[in-house]
Amino acid sequence: MVLTTSIAVLIGCVVVLVWRRSGGRKPRAFEPPKPPAVEKEPEPEVDDGKKRVTIFFGTQTGTAEGFAKAMAEEAKARYEKAAFKVVDLDDYAAEDEEYEEKLKKEDVAFFFLATYGDGEPTDNAARFYKWFCEGKERGQWLQNLQYGVFGLGNRQYEHFNKVAKIVDDILAEQGAKRLVPVGLGDDDQCIEDDFTAWRELLWPELDQLLRDEDDATTASTPYTAAVPEYRVVFHEPAYAKVDRSLSFANGHAIVDAQHPCRADVAIKKELHSPASDRSCTHLEFDIAGTGLTYETGDHVGVYCENLIETVEEGLNLLGLSPDTYFSIHTDNEDGTPLGGSSLPPPFPPCTLRSALTRYADLLSSPKKSALLALAAHASDPADADRLRHLASPAGKDEYAQWIIASQRSLLEVMAEFPSAKPPLGVFFAAVAPRLQPRYYSISSSPRIAPSRIHVTCALVYDKTATGRIHKGVCSTWMKNAVPLSKSNECSWAPIFVRQSNFKLPTDAKVPIIMIGPGTGLAPFRGFLQERFAQKEDGAELGPSILFFGCRNRGMDYIYEEELNNFVESGALSELVVAFSRDGPTKEYVQHKMMEKASDIWNMLSQGAYIYVCGDAKGMARDVHRTLHTIAQEQGSLDSSKAESMVKNLQMSGRYLRDVW
Repeated sequence: MVLTTSIAVLIGCVVVLVWRRSGGRKPRAFEPPKPPAVEKEPEPEVDDGKKRVTIFFGTQTGTAEGFAKAMAEEAKARYEKAAFKVVDLDDYAAEDEEYEEKLKKEDVAFFFLATYGDGEPTDNAARFYKWFCEGKERGQWLQNLQYGVFGLGNRQYEHFNKVAKIVDDILAEQGAKRLVPVGLGDDDQCIEDDFTAWRELLWPELDQLLRDEDDATTASTPYTAAVPEYRVVFHEPAYAKVDRSLSFANGHAIVDAQHPCRADVAIKKELHSPASDRSCTHLEFDIAGTGLTYETGDHVGVYCENLIETVEEGLNLLGLSPDTYFSIHTDNEDGTPLGGSSLPPPFPPCTLRSALTRYADLLSSPKKSALLALAAHASDPADADRLRHLASPAGKDEYAQWIIASQRSLLEVMAEFPSAKPPLGVFFAAVAPRLQPRYYSISSSPRIAPSRIHVTCALVYDKTATGRIHKGVCSTWMKNAVPLSKSNECSWAPIFVRQSNFKLPTDAKVPIIMIGPGTGLAPFRGFLQERFAQKEDGAELGPSILFFGCRNRGMDYIYEEELNNFVESGALSELVVAFSRDGPTKEYVQHKMMEKASDIWNMLSQGAYIYVCGDAKGMARDVHRTLHTIAQEQGSLDSSKAESMVKNLQMSGRYLRDVW
């Protein structure tokens, strides 16, 4: 599983799907509703005398985009003589060659950049980031640019805000003038507060740039962000019947997050033994006929539905009929855009039950912007005051404790403030973020399973501080899934593939070291299937060792028979397993690594690649420290040289991590 480090805030990510129940066997492609028409910037731009500011974003879940748009809205209110535009980095230039030409024309620019995974850029910023990082020979070519960078990351991860820091450094190195220090948003705490603090540093700088002496007095005018709201149209049941008969096959040649395709469940089985008090699902999606392809080491994004019990709770809190059929719109009836904050593209017309099932994230903790939206529609003044307090600077500690530390979900918060009944246009625009896809490391190889995508998923089932049982949306769906041959319900999902750099060496003779406890085994199962196919084709394989860890041999040793077969076939040279609950002391993969320190060092000396997959906050950090220790002890290196060696492994692409 690979989770992104950002969580949707302010304005949700614009990924919407059309899900339609069908008993048919033929896979279909699904297309989200087309976003509202976006006016293209005229080329060349008309010189109207206004100073121009471009705000770029690189987003994975919509948070960076939301911050970029929120900043633009406030800036427009503050600086009437300036023109602001918000730009998706993926749309800025059709070809890499255009980046330099376009950036040279920018005078003031801001970058909102999220980092996810192991210090990676978001999908929509990846092409720009690669181009920008590879252009260090350009010299001082950005001397006319003044800029600011705000990063979105999570301090629990090793490469905290790596993308923002690197872009900030390169901009300065290449002559651009930094207006404010790089903002380091930390999603482990309250990233909204980090954004607010960075933004307050920015306004005095923009006052100097964008205000004339005659309009300086407007600085004292307080700005209040408008609560985003869709225009809602309610429809008669007859409209619903017509809508449900429409075909949403999209005909797109490319399948991605915006254009997922239907994949039926072919196989589902439990990997833990009945004695285990936990659960891990092996699930296979049938991709035959979908046009979807993947490579060993890639990730699959899966869109799932909220549980019925979650939807029922949401319906009760909103106090509306589940059969209410409606559509949401980002324009007025005359076609002009709605004012205020930019809205994500709407989802298709549907019933309220369907909207809560497919599109609303109801279980994440609400952001402060959502609390303000609820406060604006609370009929009880006490509820409104309390919600506004929690969202205010004065309520910062209370918000951190009562909502974040206690993991209170949106539904729990709404239950605490029963008089807050936002209309549907506000609820879906400003209160409930879009339900995001969940990412999983694919646990198969197309060499063995060309028409199947295998997923290995541990069930998320935890008790929160409030006593609520939190059930993971997608992991619960997978546990409940059934093959389409047995049922039409819970038997398919819209999916897409995200490419990864977590790949085997191109030369099969290169030694490999794999470390993946629990479901961290997933990509290595794909690796071993790939090596098995290579060996069957007559390829010479280099030595390989897999460090796997679980609690008990008899409970959660997943794929045990397969792993032993890989050893017997020669696809895997050595299997080392750590059982943390079977002996008198807990033993983890890093302990087994130390036992094999000499072998690991010898393999690294022979050019081995080392791969780590699993928990970033605990296991991956411990493994990194262990690798550092092995370099010190086996290579007789001091601490700084050992760290330099490990860093060189990362920089050269021989130390790869797939962590969440």
